[in-house]
Amino acid sequence: MNGLLHSARLPLKDGDQLAAVDLGSNSFHMVVASYVLGQLRIVDRIKETVRLAEGLEKGALTPPARERALECLERFGQRLRDIPPQHIRAIATNTVRRLATPQAFLGPAESALAHPIEVVSGREEARLIYLGVAHEQPPKAGHLRLVIDIGGGSTEFIIGSGFEAIERESVQVGAIATTRRFFADGKLSRKQWKSGVAAVSAELQQFAGTYRSLGWDEALGSSGTARAIGEMCAAMKLTKGAITAEALPKVRDRLLEFERIDAIALPGLSEDRQSIIAGGLLVMEAAFDALGLQRLAVSKAAMREGILYDMLGRGGLDDPREASVLALTERYGIDRAQAQRVEQTALRLFDQVAVEGALDGDDRLMLARAARLHELGLTIAHSKYHLHGAYIVENSDIAGFSQQQQQFLAALIRTHRRRARKTDFDALPDRLLAAARHIAALLRVAVVLHRGHDGEPIPQLSARMQGERLTVSLDSRWLERRPLLKADLRTEQGYFEGLDMELVVETT
Repeated sequence: MNGLLHSARLPLKDGDQLAAVDLGSNSFHMVVASYVLGQLRIVDRIKETVRLAEGLEKGALTPPARERALECLERFGQRLRDIPPQHIRAIATNTVRRLATPQAFLGPAESALAHPIEVVSGREEARLIYLGVAHEQPPKAGHLRLVIDIGGGSTEFIIGSGFEAIERESVQVGAIATTRRFFADGKLSRKQWKSGVAAVSAELQQFAGTYRSLGWDEALGSSGTARAIGEMCAAMKLTKGAITAEALPKVRDRLLEFERIDAIALPGLSEDRQSIIAGGLLVMEAAFDALGLQRLAVSKAAMREGILYDMLGRGGLDDPREASVLALTERYGIDRAQAQRVEQTALRLFDQVAVEGALDGDDRLMLARAARLHELGLTIAHSKYHLHGAYIVENSDIAGFSQQQQQFLAALIRTHRRRARKTDFDALPDRLLAAARHIAALLRVAVVLHRGHDGEPIPQLSARMQGERLTVSLDSRWLERRPLLKADLRTEQGYFEGLDMELVVETT
């Protein structure tokens, strides 16, 4: 399970299979698709109700929830054995985001699945949800579409056009979380319901005005809660499966006829969703109120389909991460010429040391992105700009990147100059540490070689990496004419201790 979570482009051919694993707060899903003539054809789906969010207590998972999750992932892992690792993405969402020490769960979870698991931000989750819905139900040209996804731990609200998400929000008001918040004792009452709707509506007001001002031509609900409410509306003969402003209060009134959650028995409601439908329906009512919704159609697609199409985009020219890096470059006024010089030299070094097999194409892409963004923090101040840049990358919502990938990229930017510290890589899982330190070493050398910001080529530059020793060879006459560079390289040799590596400079 080495490498950086498969960020390289996929070499897809007809018949290849792709798999997406969605570790949701309520259910874990796996979907497998076959790549045929440039399109995806779903060939297998597996869903297990794990209720991970029910086991979240004080930033940790209870043993039963943890056991349910690991057993499920072991079963998923068996199905994935024959699919190439680079064709698989596993993504964890809200509940794992809220863990005080995510790696305490992710380590065993990755072992059970036999595959790395990415944790994505709420807004990245929203982007993937929208992508799945947009591909399942192709949008009309020029139309704006609102998508609402009520999950177990959070709810995502997206407005998009075509296949692009324009506005993305994620709020901590999922079906499980809201049920636990307002009906913790298992009792139902109109007073508590009214209080809950008011509280959730207030949380949605932070973006409701912006959304209503932008507007939309159609609204869609995705994932289990929306489908469950739509099925109840149809079973009660209120609609043909859509959720409407007229039908929703009638479903709510029927639900509140029951005094306890464990007594709920509504037409169209599965036993599997009985214990969390109150929270889900409450969030849906609050969303209708806050956004002034009249009708919400129900989509069969969700984040797992979005993951598949995102993988397909990474196999071609639609990699969202490239657009994100370019957007950061423009937003923060990065010197592109200098970034390109550093990138070219860093990759020149990489291509020479990677032949030993310790680094791969995923690592090469991350090095290139770090080189393009290494001066990001200069827009704030020159002093400690590497720390400013790392903070921006680590704490921004960057489309296409998981939290681990952002932490990896931030670590490279943080350690590209001055004295690196061993603690700079603490946020990374153990399986990524060696690659991170090696890539950081290559980036540091490239930055030092281009400190003068000039475009003069570097002759006879070569490198080799043996274990934790990086040896860089330079033309002796070229180096002698650059006493400042010689001094910088001597200083750099001392700084490498923070990477647990050794830098050797040779001349030819």
